[in-house]
Amino acid sequence: MVQHWDDMVRVAGSLSTNQVRAYDLIKMMTADGRLTGLGNAFAHYGRIFKTLHLLQVVHVEDYRRMIGAQLNVGESRHTLARRVFFGNLGRLTRGYERGMEDQVGALGLGINAITWWNSLYIDAAVKRLEAGGLGIGPEIRSRLSPLLFEHINFHGFYPFNRPDLDGGLRELRDPNAADEQE
Repeated sequence: MVQHWDDMVRVAGSLSTNQVRAYDLIKMMTADGRLTGLGNAFAHYGRIFKTLHLLQVVHVEDYRRMIGAQLNVGESRHTLARRVFFGNLGRLTRGYERGMEDQVGALGLGINAITWWNSLYIDAAVKRLEAGGLGIGPEIRSRLSPLLFEHINFHGFYPFNRPDLDGGLRELRDPNAADEQE
């Protein structure tokens, strides 16, 4: 790794100044499917930080909890994606076909729409609770997630009739009231 240090510094500088594309660097670091000397140097350099990370996970409980929380958020996002993409059990079953990225892009758009919608209504619910005198502390706020989907019907018909809300949100339902069938 030491013999490739100057080249590694040049590569890092080229990437940070946008003088070269990452794709071209990846091609440069491999030859016939194997890593070149420079590629091996970067792989070994990365192992240093991976080892430090693993040691910190084992040794520092707060760090371990933070990593666990991040993993939970990521898994929540994947769970929502699997639920939105319910056809084929959430898997792309064929090899690449022209236009397939449109399908994946539409999945991302759907997830973003759900997240945005949930964010709006979570914010409205928190504001209503605070207006009623119930303080929502930072501990509770840190556990709120817009990646919930139990209230969303993923099957059936989807009417897109936009209600006249005068730029606001629909009224929040009273959780103590009996469920009404619409």
